Amino acid sequence: MRRNVSTSPGTRRRGASRAVACALTAAGALLVSALQTGAAGAAGPAGTDAASTSARTGTPSSVADFWTAERMREATPLDLLSAGTDGAAKRSAAAAKQPASAEKRSAPAKSRSATAEKRSSSTRNTTPATSPARRGSERTVRPTLPATTTSAPASAPALKSFPQAGAAWTGGGAVTNTAGRVFFTYQGRTASCSGNAVTSANKSTVLTAGHCVKLNGAWHGDWVFVPGYHDGQAPYGKWAAAKTLATPQWTASENINYDIGAAVVAPVGGQRLTDVVGGQGLAFNTGYNKPMYAFGYPAAAPYDGSKLIYCSGNTIKDPLFSTDHGLSCNMTGGSSGGPWFTSFDEASGTGLQSSVNSFGYTFLPNTMFGPYFGDDAENLYDEAQSS
Repeated sequence: MRRNVSTSPGTRRRGASRAVACALTAAGALLVSALQTGAAGAAGPAGTDAASTSARTGTPSSVADFWTAERMREATPLDLLSAGTDGAAKRSAAAAKQPASAEKRSAPAKSRSATAEKRSSSTRNTTPATSPARRGSERTVRPTLPATTTSAPASAPALKSFPQAGAAWTGGGAVTNTAGRVFFTYQGRTASCSGNAVTSANKSTVLTAGHCVKLNGAWHGDWVFVPGYHDGQAPYGKWAAAKTLATPQWTASENINYDIGAAVVAPVGGQRLTDVVGGQGLAFNTGYNKPMYAFGYPAAAPYDGSKLIYCSGNTIKDPLFSTDHGLSCNMTGGSSGGPWFTSFDEASGTGLQSSVNSFGYTFLPNTMFGPYFGDDAENLYDEAQSS
């Protein structure tokens, strides 16, 4: 369900808050919590004010068994499940009307030894949606190869079209192992997003969108990551989450600028995730206007969730209501949480993850937006990899 929103200057001046509440839609977080600046809206179950939660409703093996090939094929893209809900729209409108209230904070710590202090600081403060994402020192993490050998192309594939607004990825490489579909139960239904395995100390960390772990005040259940998914198949196994997390801003009020989530998955057959599929690198605080590649498993028309899709191009900074990156891309529901890469090498399929598929505007078709990976994204990653 899409809503058409007038974008004339007069309309924006008279009703900016209403426009913000109505504009965000299907490519990611949709109408949920658009640019919220205050306290959380609808209350969730007890304990949902925490920054993380157990994602399992059973043992890892039982969660994996629940996701049969048929259930995975029939899972509804989360974005469509949430589109146009009265609760989301009302909550977004209420938040947009609230005054910005952020405590002053000290400058970001410069050394890695100050990670815990930075995390504590970001948890205490609520950042207005219209403020830039907090930015500290640039940090990159290198990709890692899997411990087990996987098949590789006999020769380097030809370079893909750049820019590309949406096409099946046929280049092979590491991204075909590390990217995958995410499945979970939401409001009693089976739903899907996308995710990506990253280099981490625990070798078990997946990054995705915040609304792919928690939405409308409730954490999702039966959460599983299926790397390399294709047409109901799980070539590298089904990895059930032992824990899911999100940025403090998403956890508290589902602020669209911080729509970033993570999962720590349990071992499968005595092996850890990135030992099997490898892990992509990461980049934090690297600025805007970059050549980027976005990947995901869109499952809403014209796509069906059966294959990995990509977009590529030079990004922009959102000139409207968020602090996100923007990219020309026609991916649809189900692609949420898929990785965006800078320094992406098409021949090897490796890069530095710098965002995730998050949302789009109704009046700006075929454009995807993804949150800036600043200090809070970095803190989330550190918390996940140390779990």
